[in-house]
Amino acid sequence: MYRESISKEELGELPLKQFEGDIFLIDEISQVNQAVDFLSKQEIVGFDTETRPSFKKGKVNKVALLQLSTDSHAFLFRVNKIGLPEPLKKLLQSDKIIKPGIAIRDDIKVLQELNGFKPGGFIELQDEVKDFGIQNFSLKKLAGIILGIRISKAQQLSNWEAATLTPPQMVYAATDAWVSLRIYKNLFSN
Repeated sequence: MYRESISKEELGELPLKQFEGDIFLIDEISQVNQAVDFLSKQEIVGFDTETRPSFKKGKVNKVALLQLSTDSHAFLFRVNKIGLPEPLKKLLQSDKIIKPGIAIRDDIKVLQELNGFKPGGFIELQDEVKDFGIQNFSLKKLAGIILGIRISKAQQLSNWEAATLTPPQMVYAATDAWVSLRIYKNLFSN
């Protein structure tokens, strides 16, 4: 059904895709309720976080961005500016909303440091794809194997704590959460 793995060369031949819906940057507490109201009505939202890379041994930065995406709307919460407000915390605790992501254990752990919560509805896609015989677990390779697309990782090591996020950063962040959503739907909506 799905291939076990994909080479760098094969990945390079796939069409480059990115999130093309509406991106909402949430960097003020006053914007949180409206975003959470929308997300609370969804059955599934793709999940990811971004943290400013550290190039010093032993130094780890705090999580800067939480991304939640539907097929058409991506919400980028600048948790380095607004923390993890109660409405957002409740969303992350909800078992009613499925939140698929890749390598999410550490993402959840760093979010819990902001405002402790009991995670609900999270799906680790790296565990799920094993049942399909897939051996590659990076988001980029899973996008290639399962969706037949290539995604750019050019912004991965950019400064997620910058005063202003650039449009390429916002598209990158939205794409990562959206791809997790698409992978989940592709695996389980058959």
